[in-house]
Order: sequence, then C-alpha cells, then structure tokens
Amino acid sequence: MRLYVYVLEGRDLCVEDCCVKIQVGKFKSKTRVLRGSNPVWNEEFAFRVHDMGDELIISVLHHDNDSGFFNSGNELVGRVRVPVSAVLAKETHSLPPTWFSLEGPRSGKFISKEYVLFHIHEIELPQAGKILLTISLHGSAQDTTIDHPLYAHSSAKTRDLKEREGPVESQDVVSSTTSTRKVPEGKQLMKAIASRLEKLLGKNEEPSKMDDTSETSSIPSDYEDCIEEQPPLSCSFQETIETMQSRNSEQEMPENLQGGILLDQTYIVSSKDLNMLLFAPNSQFRQGLAELQGTTNMKEGPWTWKSGDLSCLTRVVNYTQAATKLVKAVDATEEQTYIKVDGREFAVFVSVSTPDVPYGNSFKVELLYKIMPGPELSSGEESSRLVVSWGMSFSQNTIMKGMIEGGARQGLKESFDQFANLLAQKFKTLYPIDSLDKDQMLATLETEQQSDWELAIKYFWNFTVVSTFFMVIYILAHILLSVHGEPQGLEFSGLDLPDSICELITCGILVIQLERVYAMILHFVQARFQRGSDHGVKAHGDGWVLTVALIEGINIASLDSTGLSDPYVVFTCNGRTRTSSVKLQTHDPQWNEILEFDAMEEPPAVLDVEVFDFDGPFDEAASLGHAEINFLKHTSTELADMWVSLEGKLALSSQSKLHLRIFLDNNNGVETIKEYLAKMEKEVGKKLTLRSPHRNSTFQKLFGLPPEEFLISDFTCYLKRKMPLQGRLFLSARIVGFYANLFGHKTKFFFLWEDIDDIQVHPPSLSSVGSPLLVIILRKGRGLDARHGAKSQDEEGRLRFYFQSFVSFKVASRTIMGLWRTRTLTPEQKAQIAEEQQDEDVISLILEDPGSVFNVENANMAKVYSAELPIDIKSLMQMFDGGNLEHRIVENSGYLNYMATDWETVKPDLYERRLCFRFNRHVSVFGGEVTCTQQKSPIGNDNGWILKEVMTLQDIPFGDHFRIHFRYQMESSGLAPGKCRCDVYMGILWLKSTVFQQRITRNITQKFTSRLKEIIELVEKEALLNCPQDTEIVPP
Repeated sequence: MRLYVYVLEGRDLCVEDCCVKIQVGKFKSKTRVLRGSNPVWNEEFAFRVHDMGDELIISVLHHDNDSGFFNSGNELVGRVRVPVSAVLAKETHSLPPTWFSLEGPRSGKFISKEYVLFHIHEIELPQAGKILLTISLHGSAQDTTIDHPLYAHSSAKTRDLKEREGPVESQDVVSSTTSTRKVPEGKQLMKAIASRLEKLLGKNEEPSKMDDTSETSSIPSDYEDCIEEQPPLSCSFQETIETMQSRNSEQEMPENLQGGILLDQTYIVSSKDLNMLLFAPNSQFRQGLAELQGTTNMKEGPWTWKSGDLSCLTRVVNYTQAATKLVKAVDATEEQTYIKVDGREFAVFVSVSTPDVPYGNSFKVELLYKIMPGPELSSGEESSRLVVSWGMSFSQNTIMKGMIEGGARQGLKESFDQFANLLAQKFKTLYPIDSLDKDQMLATLETEQQSDWELAIKYFWNFTVVSTFFMVIYILAHILLSVHGEPQGLEFSGLDLPDSICELITCGILVIQLERVYAMILHFVQARFQRGSDHGVKAHGDGWVLTVALIEGINIASLDSTGLSDPYVVFTCNGRTRTSSVKLQTHDPQWNEILEFDAMEEPPAVLDVEVFDFDGPFDEAASLGHAEINFLKHTSTELADMWVSLEGKLALSSQSKLHLRIFLDNNNGVETIKEYLAKMEKEVGKKLTLRSPHRNSTFQKLFGLPPEEFLISDFTCYLKRKMPLQGRLFLSARIVGFYANLFGHKTKFFFLWEDIDDIQVHPPSLSSVGSPLLVIILRKGRGLDARHGAKSQDEEGRLRFYFQSFVSFKVASRTIMGLWRTRTLTPEQKAQIAEEQQDEDVISLILEDPGSVFNVENANMAKVYSAELPIDIKSLMQMFDGGNLEHRIVENSGYLNYMATDWETVKPDLYERRLCFRFNRHVSVFGGEVTCTQQKSPIGNDNGWILKEVMTLQDIPFGDHFRIHFRYQMESSGLAPGKCRCDVYMGILWLKSTVFQQRITRNITQKFTSRLKEIIELVEKEALLNCPQDTEIVPP
C-alpha cells in the first residue's frame, strides 16, 4: 500500500530556517528549507508501506548554514509520531488537514492509535510549535481539489481560530456557501488528494528497492504558498480573483505565443465582465460554445491554488471533441492557469493535451487569452480587448511536426471563428483590431540606427584584432629601439632576415594575423556596401502596397565553425525583390528595418522569404533557410505580428525563425479593383463587373479568405472524380475555388493561380458525356490542401483537376486562361503587353465611338457582289426593315436567336440599329455569337439607299483580332422601271496582328461572298412570290 503525506505549513516555530524530514520505516524524504516561524511548504510525498506496524515520523529540523565541515547542519526542533495502523483504522483510511503539536527532542511523547482516533481534537498546544499535515493511506476519490491555502493566507486570522489541534475546515475556492466541515467530511477531501496522486504516480509504479530513501511525488501540490492575508472561509470566484490580484499585481502581461493570433477584437464590455463570462465556473457562454462545436462530456474542475514561484489559480477541464472528417471524437484535457490578474488586465494560459490523436503524446497545444482595457468611448461605456494567440509545445521531435502544426492551425482557426461569432452575439464589437495602427506599430521600429563606428567597434573587438594590434605595436616599438647592426649570414644592405627559428615563427604568426585582420576589414567594408538600400525607401504608385517590417531572427544557422553567420534576408513578391542589410557575426540578428514594395496592379498572393549568409559581392551566397507566406491563409491580424519558421536542412536543425510584421494596403480603394477588372476584360474578352459587397463577403466566408479578396466570376460546372460532382467554380484575383453541397456533404477547396503549371482543353468524349474537359494541372508539391478534389496525380507528382459541363465552355475556358496568363507573366512580359495595348487603345476608341465606327475608306474594301435585280428598291429594302421578310430570310440562312432593334435617327437622313444572332453549326463549326451595327442613309433624289454594317464575331478563334465591314449600295434602275441594282463591298479591319491574317482574310471573303449571294437570291425569290405587304419604306 502507499502512504501519502502532505506537509502543508508550520506555526509558531521557534527557529527561522527549518525543513521537515518524513520517515516511514527505512524510507526517508525531506522538504525544502524555508525561512520564518510560520513556513508554508505545500509539498507532497508518497511512501510504500510494507508493514502496518510502521510509524510515520515527522521531524522539524533547524537548518544552520554556518555549521562547520564536521558538524551537522540540521538540529531537531520537534517531532511527531503517527502509527500507520492509526490511519488504517480510520473509516476513510485518511486524516483530514490536522494540526499536530511538536514534541521537543527530550519529551519522547508518543501518539497512540487510540489517542488519534478518539482524542485528536483535544491535543493541547506545545511549546515547540505546530505542523499541519494530511495523511492518506489510499486514494480512490474523484475530487482533486484541496483548498486549504484560501484560509491560510493570514497568520493573524489563523490565530483567531480555536487553539486546538484538529481538522481544519476546507472548501473549494469558488464555493459560495458557508458550512463548517466535520471530521467525516475529510473523506471526500482525502479521496481527492489520493486520486490525484494515484493518477500521477500509479502509471509508472515500480517495485521499490530496500535501499531507496523515499518515493517522492514530483508533481506540485494543489496548495498555494501562503501569504500574509487570509480571505473568508467562503468566497466566490470574483472574490478569489480579487485575492490573486493582491498577490501578483506587478506581474507583466506576457507576450503573444509564437504560433500567431487567432482572435483580436474589441468588445463594448468591461474587462472584468468579459473575464467572468469566459472563465467563471459553469459559464453559460462555455456551455453554448460546447453545443455549437459539438463538444460533449464537458466537466469543469474547480479553480484551485497552484504552488510555484508565484501564486496562481488553475483548473482542469475535460471534454470530448467532436469528430471531424479526418479525426474521430477524442478526449481532451485543458489546464487553465491565471498568470496575470490586476483588476483591469487578465491573462490565462491554457495547455490542451489530446493523447488519443496520432502523435498526441508528443505535443500540446497552448493558448493564451489576454483581456485588456479597450479605448475610451464617448458614450462613457467601458470596452475591453481580447487577444487569443496560440503555439505548440513538442516534447519530442517528429517528422510529422509540420503536418501537425498545419492541422492544429486549421482546426483552431475554425474553432475560434465560431468562438468569435458567438461572443459577438453576447457583446457588441467596437471595431476589429486587424493590425492595430500600422503607423503606430511601425513607429516602434524607427529606432536610431547604429553608426558605422559603433558597428566597427562591435565587430572588431575580438581576440584576433586586439592581439594583432598589440603585436604590431610591440614590433614597431622594437624596431625603433633597436640599433642597426652589421649584415650576417646571407643578409646584405636593405635585406634583414630572421636570425633564429623563433624570429621566423614570430614573423609567420604576424603575417597570418595580419591576413586575417585584412580579410575581416574587407568583409566589413563589403557588408557595409551591401547594407540594404531598400531599407526606408518609400513605395511609389497607386495600387496594392506591401510593407514588410523585418524585426529580428533567432537561431539563424551557420556554415562556419564559429557558429556565427552574416545573415541578410531577401523578400520576393510578384517578381519584385527587397533586400535587408547584413548583420555580421551573429545567430540572433536584430534588424528593425522597414521594406516597402512599389504599388502592384493585382493583389499579391505569396511572399517568398530567404535568408542568405553573406560571403562577399562576388561569391555565391549560401542559403540558410527559406519560407513562403501565403496571404490567403493568414488574417491581417496574424500578418501584423508573426514568427515565421524557416525551412531547409540547416534551418530545421537550428529551428531558425524570423520575426516579421506584414501589412498589405490598397491605397487607391475601389478604383484599384476597377482598373484591375478593366485590364482583365481585355484578356478574357468579356465584360467584368464589380460584385456587390454582400456577394464578396459571402465568397470570403465560404473559403475563409481575407477581406481584400474580391470575386471576379463564377461558373456552374461538374468536378470530375470517380463520380461527377456538380458545384460552382469561383474565380478571384488570387485563387480558383470550387464548392459543392450534395445532400449536406460539402466539398470545397481552392488553390492559387501561381500554383497552376498548365491548363489543357480536352475534346468531348464518351467518358465526359459529350462535354469538353478543362484540365488544370498544378505544380509539383503545390495545392496539397486541395488534393481531395484532384482526380489523379501524374508521374511527376502533379495534381490534376478535371472540370466539365460548363453552361458556356468557351466563356469559362477563355476567362480562366486569361486570368492565369496574367498572374503568371513576368514583369518584362507585362511591360511588353502594356506597350501593345497603348497601340490598341486608338483602335478601341474608334470602336467605342458609334459615329466613327463606319469611317473606313472605300480603298480598304473590295466589291464582292454586284447584280441587277428584277425587284424594285422598296422590296429589296424589306430585308432590312425588321419585318416578316427579314425574319424568314435569316431563318432560312442559318441564323439563330436573331434580334434586331428599331431604326433610330442619329442625324438628319442617318439611321442606325443593332443586331444580335448566332450562326448554326452548318454556317460555322464554332457557332459563334455575332453582333452588328448598321447605319443607312438615302441617296440623293430618293433614288436608293446606302447601308453600312460592322460585324463582330465572338467565341471563335482570333475573333477579337478583327472587325468585318460591309457596304450595301442599292439604287433604282432608270432604264427599266421596277428593277434595281445592288452592289456589296466588304473589308476587314485588323485590330491585332497574327501570322494567320492572310488565311483568315481569304476564308472570310470566300464564305461571306457566297453567303451574300444566297441571301439576296432568297430576297429576290420571296419578293417575287409574295405580294408586297409594305408599301414604301418610310424612314422613322
């Protein structure tokens, strides 16, 4: 059996420095030495009992630091003997917290079994002092709290208790009832104590050797170190918080954990009330959050005092996390600890362990809740700011570390999104603290840079330089003091050689030292020229401005044997780079530099970071680690203060990290987005409109994107996997996303445009149900978060996504291809395209001006048709009046969805209308859409009409490269009444050059010449067979 002994405190001891020795049989152990006549130990011990006849001997010893070498440093003050059988005879096999009188070393007084059982409340006070003990022979209870420290804070109040030994009344720190406990009530208390120790020590229990001195628990007690004041025996959670406030009011607010910030929000509520809502026992908010997240079996332990250097409150919360797609429901344990309480500011550290998950025993998730007063409001209401950061603590290294951190980050982000939404229902939010004030945060980095002299002194103040300096001075002094002698040996006038081996060695050492100093000077000068001209350079232009504050680095790897490196950092974003200064001979560099990228037209998606070791301007720099920061996977709050872990063999072995503050701003507001969409219209060949704020917000919440992301277009389609899945494909400035919801089973993923390696179009097939396929292939190692949506992975390790059954495949594929090309072009290619677009702007202005669209010289047009028709001019013009004849003609000519507007007067004797139709497959295999603009004007003396037409072909190859112009000249024949003459001219206006220009011109001329002849013959036939239904064409 095990005997658990809890040494709590002593009272009225006659010595200053003392400790307690505990002995059971041959096993012994000792507490730490404390100063004062009323020491508080709060230490726990466990002993294996082999004989129920053994005694528990508690000895208080005086520790003398001044004792000699041969003298013992411990002097007996008093002793208490308790038979183990006396504890076993108790109904609960335990004694509650009990004051025992210390007997002097000569009294020899013994506490019998019967005395303990029947007279334990009637022991008189001794002169040597008293000691408070709790003894238990077994532990099987469930309650794990002991609350003695709440009534033991004041020695003055303790003396007000009844001067007798006996059980001390014990209560939970958050109990709101006042009741005096009797001796039998120690049952639950001792069960709690024994259960805790059984849980902590029982798993690793090993047989003890006879020569073992003791079995001591290494786990601190739930008791807290006593201080001067004792609160009432009954106190609420709020009163307990006030008690802790009096203890550690000078404690500083801890820094955010290195994993990042999960929540940073200001609420219109006092910090005290917010703390009560989040951490008070049986909080309704916690219960509501558990229901929302599907958490079950939630059990909150009471708040208890925890021993340590500082007084703090702690409690344990057990619950079962809801199952996810990847992990089944698992049990979790949270240990919540208050580490800062001062009435206005609160900090709670939470350690979460989930041993049932894969590798669960190798890590713990850590959370830090910081509640601070918010800004003052004009209404007089109080506000408070809640910041929640996270981190991970690994007890052992594992190759799955990166995957574990990624999964934890994603799970915590989703969990605290629900947390924030529920909390926003309780209290009104003031405003999001995205990155505090950018200028305010960057202002802290505007520290005065060290001068070159200060850096030189720091760099050159080492043994090599100092020893070389003194050697040179010594030798120069020797030269000045030496007398010129006669040449010896092989010396001659002007050549003085070393006269001994020692002189030769001295010269060699001096040369080596001078060479090393010269190399250091050269290295320092080169590093100063490489100090980073990008620091402090302000960004230019309007658009998306990226600002990176490089603060510091820790554990930067080194290639040198000295363990120190000369690191500098290169940042790359959208093809542009910024470089920091070089920090010499350090593994924990301090930069405090601000680097700004010039304004960009499109929002950046990733920032590449790489640390190099500077070896000189002409030497290839060695990489010490690299990282990629995805702006879409981090909130602006996280980017505003983050630690970035570097990748690479050297960086991983050294656990290198960089401290960054990143800000992405749009300094031109919505105009930047409009200009970007206008630019994209030229690439995709369709009108792009700015979506509504509600639509953009829904899109952002769907994929968990930052607020600056905006939707460009979306299409209904099928995702082809084993079975086609109908959903919607979303295209934004930085991502391609897919979402589907089939009977409540949601599928969603997204990847970056930069992740795409190739886009292919596969022709219709039987497997695609007659629909063409759009295949998006990602680069190797990219888009791993979206791999569940990929149909396959090729031999190169690239993910392949198949999309089909678009409503308009041509529009969707052209839009996707255009956006992808724009995101993947280099800055040089973009500059070349910009120059080409300047030339095209002149043509676009012509096309946008309805008055000049028809100003094409006849010299550019050729006659493609001419005929004398046996119908009058009135009948011929019916093919352009929008009546029944025109519709019959276009239907028989293979035009689909034909629509025409009415003629409108543009100028006197000038009329205009617009047409829209599609070619059927017999006319064009592409079935392109056609838009036309027609203008007509009468010839002098009303003898005929001239009609001009501009035709635009869409959804066909190179359709945006040209426009087709027609000119119809129709006149009445003066020689034969009832007849007319019709001449048709055609020309092509090229907007963009292409190598297929001649082939396209020849094909269009042949096709439209034959089509015009067929159409006019149909008009002639219809006019001769049918009686004219319209009299005369009267212009509107």
